[in-house]
Amino acid sequence: MYTYRCLNHISPVGLEKFDSRYQEVGEGETSDAILVRSANLKEMTFDSQLKAIGRAGAGVNNIPLDRASEEGVVVFNTPGANANGVKELVIAGMLLASRDIVGGIEWLEQQEITEDLQKRAEKQKKQFAGNEIKGKTLGIIGLGAIGVMVANAASDLGMNVIGYDPFLSLKAAFNLSSKIRYVKDVNDLYKEADYITVHVPLNDGTRGMVDAAAFEQMKDGVVILNFARNGLVDEEVLIERLKDGKVRKYVTDFATPAAAKAPNTLVTPHLGASTKESEDNCAVMAVQEIRDYLEQGNIKNSVNYPVLDMGICAAAGRVGINHRNSPNMLAQLTTVLGSANVNVANISNASRGDYAYTLIDTDSALDHSIVEKLKEIEGVLKVRIVK
Repeated sequence: MYTYRCLNHISPVGLEKFDSRYQEVGEGETSDAILVRSANLKEMTFDSQLKAIGRAGAGVNNIPLDRASEEGVVVFNTPGANANGVKELVIAGMLLASRDIVGGIEWLEQQEITEDLQKRAEKQKKQFAGNEIKGKTLGIIGLGAIGVMVANAASDLGMNVIGYDPFLSLKAAFNLSSKIRYVKDVNDLYKEADYITVHVPLNDGTRGMVDAAAFEQMKDGVVILNFARNGLVDEEVLIERLKDGKVRKYVTDFATPAAAKAPNTLVTPHLGASTKESEDNCAVMAVQEIRDYLEQGNIKNSVNYPVLDMGICAAAGRVGINHRNSPNMLAQLTTVLGSANVNVANISNASRGDYAYTLIDTDSALDHSIVEKLKEIEGVLKVRIVK
C-alpha cells in the first residue's frame, strides 16, 4: 500500500488516477508522496518515508529543492500541463492592452441608465479607441511549452513573431511554426518588438532580467507582458518608464503593491493556470509521474534529479538508489550486491549536478538487509526496493 497527502486542493480528475493500492492520509501522518500547488514547504520537515513531491504546476519556488535532494526526495513538476490556459490569458492580455476594453466597461458601469445611454456611449467611444495586434511584432523571451504556444497563436492572428531562448530544446524547435523568427541576441528582440512577453523560470540568472538596460533598447510605446514569474521585471525601473511613456502598458499576473498602483498597468490575480482544464491536466500529470516513480522507479519531469526511465520492471527485483554524484559509486553499489550473491540483470545511472540516481534490476528478489548495506555507502541518500 502506498500513501499520499495533498497540501492543496488537487483536482479529483487527477486523484482518480490512483488505484486501490493508494491511500490518502492527513496532516501529521507519514506518506510516500506529497501533492502540492501553492503551499509553502520550505519550513516543512520531511519524514524519512517521503519519497516524492508532485507539484501540480510548473513553478517550484515554494519547495526547498536543495533539502529535498539531500534527503533523497524527488521533486516533480508538470511542464506544459497548464500551457494552453496561460497562452490564452497572454493573448487576452495583449488584446486588453491594445484596446481599452477595461476603460470602456468601467465608464459604462458608472453611467446613469437612461434612454440616451446608447447615444452617450457613441459619443464617448473615441476616448477608448486602440489599435489592432495584426501586423504588429511580438517578442517572446523563453520558448518552452507556453512560449511556443503563444508564438504559434500570435502568428495565426497575423502578428510578426520573434523568439529568443538560449536553451531552446529540440522538442520546442520542432513545435515552433516556421513563421517564427528566432534570434540569438535578446537585444535584437528588444529593438524590434511592439509587444514583449516573458516566459522563463525565476532563478538567479533571470531575476530582474528586464532591467534598465533592456528598456533602453526597446521601442517607444512598447507593451510588456509578464505571466511567468514575479521578479523577472525590475518594477522600480518599469514604473519610471511607464511614467515617461517608454512603456505604454504593463500587463502582469502578479499583484505586487508596486504593480497595483502603477500607471498604465493591468494586473490580474494570478489567473494564468486558473482554469478547470489546467488544474485537471496538472493533477493527472503529477499523479502519473508519482505512480511511475513509486511503482517502477522511473523519473520523468523532475526538477532536482535526472531523467531515468527503465520502463516496467520484468526482472525479479529492482532497487532505486538516490545518491550524491560521487566517483566510484556504481562500483560500490554492485560490490554490495555481488557480496550478497545478487546478480545484476540491468543497471542505469544518471546524474544532475551534485546528485545522481541509479536503478538496478536483479535476477533474484531483494531483501531489506541489502538495503541497509547499500545505505552504509558514503554518499547514498535513500535506498528503496521498488520490486
